[in-house]
Amino acid sequence: MRSLFAILFSLVLLASAPQAAAAQTPQEQAATVEDVVVLARRSGAPMWTVTRGDSTLILVGAITGIPRDLQWRPDDLEAAAARSQLILTPQEGRASFTDVLRVIWRIRTIARMPRGQTSADYLTPEWQARLEALMAGERNQDWRTRSLLILGFDLMQDKAGYTGRRGGDDAMDVIRRAARRARIDTRPVGTVRGDELVNSLIEAPQSAHVPCVEAASAAAELGPDAARERAQDWRARRVPDVVASPIDRALNQCWPWGDPEIAPQLHQQWAAAIETALISPGVTMGVAPIRLLAEEGGVLDGLEARGFEVVGPEWK
Repeated sequence: MRSLFAILFSLVLLASAPQAAAAQTPQEQAATVEDVVVLARRSGAPMWTVTRGDSTLILVGAITGIPRDLQWRPDDLEAAAARSQLILTPQEGRASFTDVLRVIWRIRTIARMPRGQTSADYLTPEWQARLEALMAGERNQDWRTRSLLILGFDLMQDKAGYTGRRGGDDAMDVIRRAARRARIDTRPVGTVRGDELVNSLIEAPQSAHVPCVEAASAAAELGPDAARERAQDWRARRVPDVVASPIDRALNQCWPWGDPEIAPQLHQQWAAAIETALISPGVTMGVAPIRLLAEEGGVLDGLEARGFEVVGPEWK
């Protein structure tokens, strides 16, 4: 049920009220751009800079689920954020009271299998056997009738150590605090309507979540250290290892990034925001999921293919 509550919470996120950044002279903006580029090169969090004329874009590859006891150095990331004129954050779900009521009304549809069905009705015998091995120690057998959407998140949390937003401070937490202190304008790259999110939860057939459960099972088979190893790779800026991690692969297969209706919106909104940043004077920081940036054919590959110099850690 923790997974279900986390999903429902994403439907009712509220946008933070943006605050205006202090005006800067052209000389101050030029100095800021130079400082931020230098800081981005040595930050503990994976960051890349792209410069086009008087526009500088800093892309931060973010992850969630950092263990609370895992330390990393946020100093340079904080400094880079404080010198930006605008910070773009991930999308927000905007849900009305009616949307929330629909979720509550259809909670069984979201959380449970259709009556009389189990995971074995959807998974191949091989994957069902792997799932049985993972759940062998469970006293309660209700996982068999849990919806595949919820089962996938439970596998990542309970078996692979993924804590989601309940983990330690991640890049987004650090940047939000730095932006508040420096009074930097912070805004999401876009929103997804609550009714679309609710429809995707209610109407998707169980078969649509099979890739999520398979990927989550592969992560769970590595045990509770899977999330820690991913976070350690992120801290060390071993970007290809993060993108290739079983947990990152699972998150890409599970809702909402694995949803065929929602995922294209998320990609398109980031693409539009990046294009705008590249023609806007000054420094814009974008905090995006690391896979979106560094996967094959992702944002960084696209920028490089267009002839931009992308400065930062290796991503492929």
